[in-house]
Amino acid sequence: MASVEPASLYLSRKTKRPANFDADWNNAFWKPADTLEIEHFRKESSKHRPRTFLRLLHDATGIHGIFKVRDRFVRSVRMRYGDEVWKDGCVEFFFQPKPDSGYFSFEFNCGGTLHCCYITNPERVPGGFKEFVKIPFDLAKRIRVHPSLPPLVNPEISDPVDWTLQFFIPFSLIEHFAGPLGKIKGMECRGNFFKCAEDNSHPHWASWSPVDEFNFHRPPCFGTIRFEK
Repeated sequence: MASVEPASLYLSRKTKRPANFDADWNNAFWKPADTLEIEHFRKESSKHRPRTFLRLLHDATGIHGIFKVRDRFVRSVRMRYGDEVWKDGCVEFFFQPKPDSGYFSFEFNCGGTLHCCYITNPERVPGGFKEFVKIPFDLAKRIRVHPSLPPLVNPEISDPVDWTLQFFIPFSLIEHFAGPLGKIKGMECRGNFFKCAEDNSHPHWASWSPVDEFNFHRPPCFGTIRFEK
């Protein structure tokens, strides 16, 4: 009997090529990568539905990714690590490396500002979540981020604009919180990808794997990320 694949499945392909950190979606480095689209918009969104795409690759040291957004009404004013970047034009990658581990929330505004946490209990409480750790800056700076837009985008760009954001997350950072990953080859993890903008003229919230409530922090709704054998 044939196996049934999960509804939301992404295959991260392996690369041995060095990455160019130029945020160029068309760079030959990304040619082997599969492309997914973040297209499940929450009903709470405005009529603006930007098309958002993602590619992932991995090597022996970590995860390479690039987002491409066909957007309008773009604004980005948070410029310090840990700021509320989800209120700007934002893309996000949530990653749960093991079934018994917490998950990482890697959130990037279109200007390249990063917010990231390791969350072990996403129950909402005043000030955040019931159990979580904001990743200290001395560890978070291992994450490389390269946007196509400048750090500050203000006033809002109302005309159509395409923007990209490239990132690299080292496995060593993930292991610092989640423990040894073992063999990457063939590893299956859980995760989700998002596009949002809260503090602009046309707010919106979209996910790759659908979420069952107005809340991205829903591990039961994560899809599967499989690392190429």
